[in-house]
This record gives sequence, structure tokens and C-alpha cells, in this order.
Amino acid sequence: MCKLCNDTGWQIIIKNGIKIAKRCSCFIEKRKKFLLERANIPKKYKNCRLENFDCLSLSQTLAKKIAEEFIREYPEVESGLLFLGPCGVGKTHLSVAIAHALIEEKLTPCLFCDFRELIKMIKTSYSGESDYSERDILEPILKIELLILDELGGEKVTSWVLDTLSYIINSRYNSGKITSFTSNYLDNSTCEEESLTDRIGYRLRSRLFEMCKVIYIEGEDYRKDVKLGRFRLNY
Repeated sequence: MCKLCNDTGWQIIIKNGIKIAKRCSCFIEKRKKFLLERANIPKKYKNCRLENFDCLSLSQTLAKKIAEEFIREYPEVESGLLFLGPCGVGKTHLSVAIAHALIEEKLTPCLFCDFRELIKMIKTSYSGESDYSERDILEPILKIELLILDELGGEKVTSWVLDTLSYIINSRYNSGKITSFTSNYLDNSTCEEESLTDRIGYRLRSRLFEMCKVIYIEGEDYRKDVKLGRFRLNY
């Protein structure tokens, strides 16, 4: 039992001779723990913070500064963030670091969602073996204050996938919810590579311009360091 509030979550203090109720520190810590558990951050990213983000290129340094500014100004922000770049440059690390900071500093409800896993979950919900309906899966994604949608465009493009993505993005846009994204697909395509527009369509890419500030990240693939025996955090 908390000695300061007797587990009520409120602490009574006297200020200028007047009794004032304020949230007890125990409530704040319990709230942080609750929000972190509900944020769905994968175990391999649990230690991702801005403090341990390695800036090995100018674009990574700028991306980190933008993330810091976003955290500092939240919730007074007008748009989310769209991190674009090749695999292993820190896009997911920065996104998760933002979620950790907002939960720990501002008690902001956040939710991490891998887009590929989301599509699989929704498809499974259509089978009679699933305990969850499509509505059960989408409701927290549509309502959460800050959504991180990882690996945008990572799922094979079909009309059904695009319809599902359109529903999520447009619903959050219309309700004024902040959404951040990561994607390995860039805006400039080549003959060998698809662009983000190729993966999600022109209309959705245009919507993202309205919803997000675009951050391009370049640099070495951190995962190669792991393969070569040089330890680095998961990105």
C-alpha cells in the first residue's frame, strides 16, 4: 500500500493554507506501466530510446532532432511522421523511441502495429477458428491517441489490402488522430524497385502528405553489424 495516498491515487497537500489534491507518484508509475504493456511494442524493440540511437549519417542526425522536437511539442503537433529509408537505418527505432518517451513523459496512449501482422490478423478473423472479429482488431487502432504503423507497403498489394489501409488512414485522418509510419519504399522508384506510391496507390500517398512530415533516412544497415559480430541494438 502506498503510504502517501493509501492506494487512492490522490495525494492531499497544503498550499497557501489550502488543501489541494494531486495525482500521487504511485498512480503515475502504475499508469506508465499500464500504457507500456498496452503499447504492443515487440520485445526486440523494448530498449529503443533516443539516447541509444546511433547517428552515423547526417540524415540520421536530422531524423533524431525531428523526433526530439515532435516529443517536446506533443500534443501541440499538426501532423505525424513518415520515416522513409532502406532496411536497418533506424526508422523503427526512432518510432518506438517516440512512443516510449511520450508514454513515460506525458502518459500518452500509444500503439505499435506492424502492418503485415495486422493484415494477417484481420484475415484470420474471417475464419471460424478466430476469437476476434475484424471490428475487435481495428477498434483500438482507430481509437488510440498515437498509432505507429510499421512497414507500410510491406504487404502484397491487393484491392482488399488497399481498402483496409484506406479505411484505417482515412478514419484516423477524419478524427484528427496522429499517426506515424515507417516504410522501406521511397517516393522515387527505379526500373528494379517499386515506390511507396506503387505499393499503396496515389490517393493514399497524397493523404500521407497531408497527415505526416516526411523524413528520409540514409545510412548503413545496422543489421549487417550483427551478422559481422559487431553488437548493435535491433533497428
